[in-house]
Amino acid sequence: MSLVENKRVGFDYEILETLEAGLELFGFEVKSLRAGHGSLKGAHVVARGGEAYLVGATIPPWQPMNAPKSYEPDRTRRLLLSKKEILQIAQAESEKGLTIVPLGVYNKKSKLKLGIAIARGKKKEDKRHSIRAREEKRRIDRTLKTK
Repeated sequence: MSLVENKRVGFDYEILETLEAGLELFGFEVKSLRAGHGSLKGAHVVARGGEAYLVGATIPPWQPMNAPKSYEPDRTRRLLLSKKEILQIAQAESEKGLTIVPLGVYNKKSKLKLGIAIARGKKKEDKRHSIRAREEKRRIDRTLKTK
């Protein structure tokens, strides 16, 4: 079960490979994510200096009045990955046409994990094909349901 999802990823990108990363968060950010607050819209992952970072994700504080005055909801957050995984992300990032996007934040035992994907952007005609296939599936499901 996902706490926060990036719903447009499947439509905008062709997912090639998925990874799981830990997140370095403040306590009030963890509470906020567990309550379902936060957005991964427009977020992406970058690898710099042997570390990976989540850029562009917005996580509002759990209780705004108790959050520090200097808190930024869309700050860059460090991802907890192995050196091998960071190297894999850096290589994918340098390859033309590939990007690393977050899929969603979810619980794994008592920890919060971020699902990330190495993906290639879809062209307009690919998106049209996805819409057509989805509509066709709906139509088939409707006809089977009525019979």
